[in-house]
Amino acid sequence: MKRAALITGASGGSGLRIAREFAASGYAVFVTSRDEDKAQAAADILREEHGVYAQGFALGTRDESQVVDLFRAIGDSGHCVTALVLNSADLGLGMDPLTVPLEDWMAVIQTNLGWNFSIARQAALQMKDYGGGSILFVGSNTSRRAIPGRSAYIASKGGIVSLAKALAIDLGQYHIRVNCILPGSIKTARWDARSEEQHRQSLARVPLGDIADFDDLAHAALFLSGDGAKNITGAELVLDGGVDCQLFPR
Repeated sequence: MKRAALITGASGGSGLRIAREFAASGYAVFVTSRDEDKAQAAADILREEHGVYAQGFALGTRDESQVVDLFRAIGDSGHCVTALVLNSADLGLGMDPLTVPLEDWMAVIQTNLGWNFSIARQAALQMKDYGGGSILFVGSNTSRRAIPGRSAYIASKGGIVSLAKALAIDLGQYHIRVNCILPGSIKTARWDARSEEQHRQSLARVPLGDIADFDDLAHAALFLSGDGAKNITGAELVLDGGVDCQLFPR
């Protein structure tokens, strides 16, 4: 079996950038998206740019049999997932805790915590047979510092940190490492759409004077998944320019 990386939520944005980082390092790469055409398009990009084996899959957020089928298909291709990056998430924007329907609140928890656990479990079963591997959750620094209107998202991200530590203990005997990266604000399309004055105000509160971009996430993901981090498990790597260090914003 050949080693491979699986990156969820990788049809664009940070997920695709992370997938490119692994492909550039010689991994076969599998990517998922809720849209099959977008997943296949991302795989096409990886093959064309880096000449690696790449394949895209549609993956929803309700039926665990999809996850089982995904890992069966990866195994049938002659590959084993030795690096899993759980990048997909429901952002749960604008949820007033006094009025949000419970089913909407719970859907965020199910996606960000339950669904990611399901994928991590199937990856661990494959890694166990291979002899080890790395599972990396993409969390958020909001698991450590709350912001308004995001209670379900923040609760799920806090759960991810705890889940990673628990899995690190349970899976260490199989040489499977489990870690988290915790980004703060990231330079996405939403960031680009903001005004220069909004950028200035936001960056004034960051000790390093800048926020993370997709390259920062990709470099961190590859490092924590590789041999350079072979004795790191149950850890959190915060990527927020020092925001988490402050007792009070400047």
